[in-house]
Amino acid sequence: MLEVDRINSFYGKAHVLRDLSLDVPKGEVVALLGRNGAGKSTTMKSVMQIVRTASGSVRFEGQEISRLPPHKIAKLGVGYVPEDRRVFSDLTVVENLIVGYQPPREGSVTWTRDMLFDLFPNLAERRNNRGKALSGGEQQMLTIARTLMGNPSLVLLDEPSEGVAPVIVEQMVQVITQLKSEGLTVLLSEQNLHFAQAVADRAVIIESGARVYHGTLAELTANPDIRDAYLAA
Repeated sequence: MLEVDRINSFYGKAHVLRDLSLDVPKGEVVALLGRNGAGKSTTMKSVMQIVRTASGSVRFEGQEISRLPPHKIAKLGVGYVPEDRRVFSDLTVVENLIVGYQPPREGSVTWTRDMLFDLFPNLAERRNNRGKALSGGEQQMLTIARTLMGNPSLVLLDEPSEGVAPVIVEQMVQVITQLKSEGLTVLLSEQNLHFAQAVADRAVIIESGARVYHGTLAELTANPDIRDAYLAA
């Protein structure tokens, strides 16, 4: 569904992604792993062209998207959940969901508010609260729910377990498992290997903006040398 082929991305003169390639097959959860600063968030932003790729190719369902603006990529069916959440703090939960709405698209789950409130009971209880009144974990849930209101085929989840309570992390595991069961494809950026092991089919590890490993989570779990070299604190 998503093919990233030898992309290079920069912040000013800083070369962040270096000939990075990865692919995300339809219906799978792929975990993008690496230490803080490895380039995981930049990869997500480069797929969305929030950070423009200097070279290489990004294809979504066979279509080249690396020269499209972010809003057109979103309209094609790519949903992006940023690490910093970016809820609309003065809007209620329901109003935040309305902002994220896009029409149903063929071959994708059509999400409704009721479905999302079933998926995120915390949000159902606080549907009339403003975004700024929510906890960090609830804001993370709201950002995911708002993205799903766009009825995407592919979701980019940037560090969903970062900075949230363990009980919310467990809920996130259940949510991603449910999304996969609905046929959604997910690229997940994570530092938490245990979280990735609970939800992902395959892993890609990047270090200094370059891919250094790709394989199944089972293969990664059985390879302590790789984990120690690229994922240990």
